[in-house]
Order: sequence, then structure tokens, then C-alpha cells
Amino acid sequence: MSFIGAKLALFIGADLLTILRDDRPDIPFPGHWDFPGGGREGGESPEACALRETAEEVGLVLAVSDLVWSNRHVREQGVSWFFAAHLPGGSEARVRLGDEGQGWALMSPEDYCDHPLAIAHFVEQLRQYQSEGGF
Repeated sequence: MSFIGAKLALFIGADLLTILRDDRPDIPFPGHWDFPGGGREGGESPEACALRETAEEVGLVLAVSDLVWSNRHVREQGVSWFFAAHLPGGSEARVRLGDEGQGWALMSPEDYCDHPLAIAHFVEQLRQYQSEGGF
């Protein structure tokens, strides 16, 4: 199966950076809380995809060395990657929402996992990261 995209659970201090997806019927999970990331472009690697999408969507430029965890998972559409990274508290001052999404918020991992508009398969990935010793 081919690699189709990547997402990043980006912790700023103790909280997650989340993006409220646009509320359009032509996209998956309209109006849900999401993480930076998206579809692969060209022959980019999963890491490059996650980092490019993060820069485009929230204006934060990270390095591959900032990625502290990764998980490959097979979805109906193809292979997806899920990463985790941590920035220090206060880094939210550099967030600049791109042209996708209604807004952004910092949310505790617990609040994200319990939120009725969290994306279920990202909740699973986040819980797996935490169960493996992640933040």
C-alpha cells in the first residue's frame, strides 16, 4: 500500500495544538478538532509531509529531529503516519493559522481524547503514544 499522508500531535508545553477543521461537507470530518498534517505531495517522505503541512497550516517550522515518535498505520485509503513532537510552552505565540481551518486551540491530551468532535483514529494514535511512555 502506498503512503498517503501524515499527522503530527504537536505538544506545546503540556497541551496539544489542535485545529478546528472547516465545516464543509466535501471534506472528511468537517467541524472536528484535528492535528496539523495532510496528504502527501510528490515523493516526499512521511516526515517531510508532516513538517510541510505543519508549516503551512500553523506557521511552525520544525526539524525532523523534533519528531520524537512515529507510528505507521494502514487505513482503508492507504498507509498513514502519525508523529509526535514537543515544543516549549510559549511557542503558541508563533502560531499563524494558514488558509485551512476555522481556528486553533491548545487542548490537554485528556480533553482532546474526551472531546465529542475529536477524530477517533487520532485519539487512538494519541493514546498509543501515551501508553508507550509519551508525554
